[in-house]
Amino acid sequence: MSDYSRKPKRRYCAFCKDKTEYIDYKDVNMLRKYMTDRGKIKPRRVSGNCAQHQHQLSTAVKRAREMALVPYTVPVVSNKVDGKGRR
Repeated sequence: MSDYSRKPKRRYCAFCKDKTEYIDYKDVNMLRKYMTDRGKIKPRRVSGNCAQHQHQLSTAVKRAREMALVPYTVPVVSNKVDGKGRR
């Protein structure tokens, strides 16, 4: 059974690798990389950040949202008419 089990690829913190001291909230393109298409912050296990940089990243995203550099949410276009899937 151990022959079939696969070890997941280890993700390293990009900020630690680049020795980033400060995550700038004005760098919108970098922040978008760590957000979903709906505008949510990606979790640590997905982004691969360490705990310290994930905390700094979330603070930077929240500041960018306050300054209206990135949206809080993105409107979802749906085919539903009455909210129950009927047309």
